[in-house]
Amino acid sequence: MEVEAAKLVGAGLATLGFVGPGIGIGLIWAALINTVGRNPGAADAVTTTAWVSFALVEALAIFALAIALLILFG
Repeated sequence: MEVEAAKLVGAGLATLGFVGPGIGIGLIWAALINTVGRNPGAADAVTTTAWVSFALVEALAIFALAIALLILFG
């Protein structure tokens, strides 16, 4: 019983890894909206960079999820 509780707590703590990517994704899209609002002509170049940045930041959240699942079911 104690092992199960420890797994649940560990998996819950591993999900704290979602905080950083959540903030990062918000900052990326906020910067994109500000940039396109100020200079609509640069929307194509900036949008590509935003999607690449989004993918890199989202990878950190996927790693946190994988660690949480490994703790929970491993």
